[in-house]
Amino acid sequence: MAAKQSSQTGAAVEVCAAQVGRQPPPILPPAAKANLGPSIEDRLKIGAIIQARMGSSRLPGKSLMSIADKPVLGHVIDRARMSRYAEEIVVATTTEPADSIIEDFARDYGVKVFRGHPDDVLDRFYQAAKQFGFAVVVRLGADDPLKDAREVDRVIAKLVEAPNQLDYVSNSLKPSYPEGMDAEVFSFEALERAWREAKLPSEREHVTPYIWMHPEIFRLANVEHSKDLSRLRWTLDTHADLEFMRQVYAELYHGIPFSMQEVLELLSRRPELQTINGDIPRHAGFWTAHDADHSLTKSQGLP
Repeated sequence: MAAKQSSQTGAAVEVCAAQVGRQPPPILPPAAKANLGPSIEDRLKIGAIIQARMGSSRLPGKSLMSIADKPVLGHVIDRARMSRYAEEIVVATTTEPADSIIEDFARDYGVKVFRGHPDDVLDRFYQAAKQFGFAVVVRLGADDPLKDAREVDRVIAKLVEAPNQLDYVSNSLKPSYPEGMDAEVFSFEALERAWREAKLPSEREHVTPYIWMHPEIFRLANVEHSKDLSRLRWTLDTHADLEFMRQVYAELYHGIPFSMQEVLELLSRRPELQTINGDIPRHAGFWTAHDADHSLTKSQGLP
C-alpha cells in the first residue's frame, strides 16, 4: 500500500508504507561468495556503498517509491546482495532530518547505514568507506533498480583480479551498457586522493569525475558489453522512468531479482516500452553540473 511522505523539499511523494519502518519479510540470502583465494580476500575488504536520499529536484522521494509493492531501495539492496564479491553493503544517506526514513528502512532491511554531507557526496563516500574499512569500493545508486549483480561482478573482478595494477574500473568510460546498469569500482587510495584534491562542485557531488577525468594520475580500465546498449535508459530520475520501471517489474518480477538479459528479451517482445522514457539524455544531471562548473571557472578567469 502506498502512502504520502513529505520530502525535504516539502513536496508530497509516494512511498511504499508497507515496508517502511518495520522488518520486511525474509528475502533471498546473499549469494555465495566467489572463491577468490585467501591471498586476495585477506588483503581486500570489498564493500558496496549505495547512495540514497529523499531529496531530488526531478523526482523527490524516489528512493522509497513503490515498485511491485516494495520500495526502490529494497530492490537495489536485494540486487547488491546477489554479488559474489561485495562482502558488506552500506547505505550512505545524508544528515538531513528528512533522510531519517532512509536510515530506518535500511536498518530494518538488514544493512548498515552511514549519514554524511548532504551535497558533498564524495566526502560522504570517503567517510563511509573509511569507517567500515573498505579497501575496494563498489559505488551503487538507489535509483538503479534494474542493476544486474552479474554485470557489476564483471567490473569488480577486473579490479580485484589485477591487484596493485588498477585504481578504477567501470563499464561507462566508453558506454556500452544501458544507463542504470553502470558500475564503478575503485580502490580506497584512489577515493582518498580524489577526496583530498577534487575542488569543483560537480566533482564533489558525483564522487568519481576527478578520478576518471585524470587518466594521467589514475590507472583506469573499462568493461564493455558485446553489443552497444548505451541508447537504453534503465535509471530512475523522472516520472516517465518510474512508469517504465513499474511496467518492467509487472512483467518480470516474481519475488527475486531478474537479469539484464531478461529485460532485453522483454524489450524485444514489447519495444513500445522503450518509448516511455527514451528521450532523456544519458547522464543529464552530471553534464548539467559539469557545464555549470565550466561557466563558473570561466567567469572567474580560471583555466
